Amino acid sequence: METDFYEASMFYIDRERKLQSSMPAHHYHDGYEIFYLVSGDICYFIDGKAYQAVSGALFIINMNEIHKLVNSSGAAFERVTLEFKKEFLEDLFAGGLPVDVMSGFRQGRPFIKLSALEQSFAERLFEQMIHEFVNRPEGYEPNLKTLLFQLLLFIHRKMGAAPAAEQTVVNSIHKKTFEIVDYINRHYDQKLTIEQISRRFYISPSYFCKTFRKSTGFTFTEYVNNVRIKEAKVQLAEGSDKVAEIAERVGFESLTHFGRIFKEFTGLSPLKYRQQSNKRF
Repeated sequence: METDFYEASMFYIDRERKLQSSMPAHHYHDGYEIFYLVSGDICYFIDGKAYQAVSGALFIINMNEIHKLVNSSGAAFERVTLEFKKEFLEDLFAGGLPVDVMSGFRQGRPFIKLSALEQSFAERLFEQMIHEFVNRPEGYEPNLKTLLFQLLLFIHRKMGAAPAAEQTVVNSIHKKTFEIVDYINRHYDQKLTIEQISRRFYISPSYFCKTFRKSTGFTFTEYVNNVRIKEAKVQLAEGSDKVAEIAERVGFESLTHFGRIFKEFTGLSPLKYRQQSNKRF
């Protein structure tokens, strides 16, 4: 197996939508990595195990741990990659870190599933870090350290609050679910129902619902709404089309339903979200 070594940056973060990994070979580095899947579905090989991930998955990869990302579906995915060395945080607190926020990297549990609200929280932290890292305003470095500590503390608490999370290692059941996830990611703008999906993939509705939630951490409806809201957020932030047009384009049949689900996921109405996105930074 070809394995490459990379020198890690003291701190690096970026967010990108792409079709394939920029590091196709198995590799490792002398720093810590946090990988967050914003949208899409991928397979991640970490320390000899394969993990199927859908949007909202968070990977924490220890230094010198061999890993590789594979996008077998060939569809676009969006991800945030954060890389850092522990020394970056050393002077954040006098006397060292008050909480062992690095403990999660040593637990052998690299895969964390986030709820919709947890995704919104994590994405806001990533967004702030990217802004600081790219624009480098006055005081950006201590602010980056503070934001990184917040993220690591969130992960530390998340992992400590629950037993070892189900780690979705590839098997025949999950492969079927993964095919369904990929179908949803490509057809979220169409009408999707449990019955339709069950017929298309030759699986009973009850078994489908059970295995889908076990594999993804979401019910079918929650996952479809999650995909649609993420796409709506992009269109609201980057365009000027009417909210009703965006709602229809991402698969909602009712503007009222869209507004209610959008607020459940983000805490804001679509218009308020657009206004805040336009004012941000």
